[in-house]
Amino acid sequence: MKTKKIVRRSFVGKIYHESFRYIYDSRNFIYLALGLFFGASLVSFFLPVPQSIIEQIAEFIRRLLEETEGMGQFDLIRFIFLNNLQSSFIGMMFGMIFGIFPALILLVNGYLLGFVSSVSIQEEGILVLWRLFPHGIFELPAVFISTGLGLKLGTFVFRKNKSDSFRKYFWNSLQAFLLVVIPLLIIAAIIEGTLIIYFG
Repeated sequence: MKTKKIVRRSFVGKIYHESFRYIYDSRNFIYLALGLFFGASLVSFFLPVPQSIIEQIAEFIRRLLEETEGMGQFDLIRFIFLNNLQSSFIGMMFGMIFGIFPALILLVNGYLLGFVSSVSIQEEGILVLWRLFPHGIFELPAVFISTGLGLKLGTFVFRKNKSDSFRKYFWNSLQAFLLVVIPLLIIAAIIEGTLIIYFG
């Protein structure tokens, strides 16, 4: 019995080690994801945002508030988790199309964050950013990892053995998503949902 437990722990430890190793080996793509996100954030933060885009963002926020209106803590946490899960998974898996989709997700969400941060600072001052920080402390790393892996997945077309490279990138990405990204998204949803319920 003890031997089985040791073997099981050894196996679990091995796949976690493989996942973290793959993430580490993909660090340049994760850095690229981070750069795209914050690059877009800086653009919308410092440069004027076209009125048409402001209206689209306002409509998006309005619909989001309508969807979450009246939700209890558990429902809100589930809503946040499922939305982040869907976005992160799609951003990673659709990276196989030359990495275009994860890049678009990063640019759009980064642009949105920069705009919201700019408006919040204008209304409440720069210290309001400290209120936004807890919302992203686990969510953003999960997004950067999943989209970074998606960007890497799209590079299989440039490898000599395309089919083997695709299989390797796909299964390693999926394993890292299940073991690392999903736990981060769960923690992020709990924190964000709790903060929204109790602190608005």
